[in-house]
Amino acid sequence: MIVRMWEGRAEPAGFAELISWVCDTALPEFDHDPLHMGSEVFTSTDQRVVVISRWRSRPRSLPEPPVLLVARPPHEWDFTQVDR
Repeated sequence: MIVRMWEGRAEPAGFAELISWVCDTALPEFDHDPLHMGSEVFTSTDQRVVVISRWRSRPRSLPEPPVLLVARPPHEWDFTQVDR
């Protein structure tokens, strides 16, 4: 399993709109991908939206959000579980 973390920092006036874009536009694109195992969305008090998605292999990136909603380009990282 590969876990992809996507993090976007919203423009101050665009926080609610960025959350809506992630939940209503970006994530539904993954719904029918057989490699997608599920996603969760988190927010922080400093206007950040984080998506944690789990993939069987070959994780997909979220599409680029509307430029007016983000303070800077989003970042993403892939993680794999450590056996201990």
